Amino acid sequence: MKTAQTTAAIEELFRKTVKKDSQIYNAYMLVDSEKLDIHINMAEGSTGSMPANPQQPYYIASVSKLISAVLTSILVEKGIISFEDPIARYLEPDLLENLHVYKGTDYTNDIKIKHLLNHTSGLHDFFEDKPKQGKSFVDLILDEPSRPWTAKEGIIWAKQHLEPHSPPGKGFHYSDTGYHLLGLIIEKVTDKPYGEVLREYIFQPLEMKHSYLVFSEPIENSDTPLAHLYLNNINITDYKCLSVMHAGGGIISTNEDLLKFMKALVRHELISESTIAKMKQNCSKFFIGIDYGYGVMNFKTVPVLMPEKYNVWGNAGSTGTFMFYHPATETYLIGGLNHFRLNRKGIKLMLQTIDRILK
Repeated sequence: MKTAQTTAAIEELFRKTVKKDSQIYNAYMLVDSEKLDIHINMAEGSTGSMPANPQQPYYIASVSKLISAVLTSILVEKGIISFEDPIARYLEPDLLENLHVYKGTDYTNDIKIKHLLNHTSGLHDFFEDKPKQGKSFVDLILDEPSRPWTAKEGIIWAKQHLEPHSPPGKGFHYSDTGYHLLGLIIEKVTDKPYGEVLREYIFQPLEMKHSYLVFSEPIENSDTPLAHLYLNNINITDYKCLSVMHAGGGIISTNEDLLKFMKALVRHELISESTIAKMKQNCSKFFIGIDYGYGVMNFKTVPVLMPEKYNVWGNAGSTGTFMFYHPATETYLIGGLNHFRLNRKGIKLMLQTIDRILK
């Protein structure tokens, strides 16, 4: 009886949240707990004339960063790279030139892989930071939606138009620039395109058949179309400029595929327990009650502001995406709202879902 009531409460919360919000055109959420005997996979809204389907692939935005961090950790465990390696060991001189010049000092050679993972490189964020003059990167790509961007081109634009924020290791600043550098390092050491490395080390072993990097191919085509993605209420799903999302936010997946990933991570099937612990321990403060480690958001108890019941770990994205594990109830919470700048709404939905589970 309790399971049926909990399931009904979660479904009602999800559908009401989507239907009352004019910014949400389609949304997806999965809640899974073997301990509580719950498995709900839901969709609401539409893609064109087709009602949203729980099996649809969608852009997972910065949830990609956790997958990128795990991929990095796999390579670390294989002895191919180290968290302590300087990025200058792997990247081309022209990309490194004037990459991190802060208050007249060039700190480029001080940046380590670990700094990219936990956003302490001090580098700019090409996607969210605004230049002192000229258009932001978001405005730039909206003006030229059919122009493909490589990760390297995004980094070069950033170093030409944006300023670093601190020396490496001396402060936290969320940086898609840093994750794109990480993706280029992975390509360098594996001698393969980033999408192929994801497939080889993560998607194929876990049978994540409908997961892929933007503008590459899944292992198996989905029976349902890619969910529409929005920015400023504009459908940008097919914009070629989305190629720039790369290692920082360029993965497309499904609720069930992401559940496979998180279960494998929690069960130490991808990387060891000690490596996951390291990823969660090397944290900087992201927001009040949320620390950011090596690709991991860790919700910590803060009296009144962030109660202990919300202790989860995973990652979230700017399109209202989230992928978290709630250890107290052994519950996986996964979903997306498919509209940029809805990150807070996605996290709020997840926390409200935990409330329903604990009632």
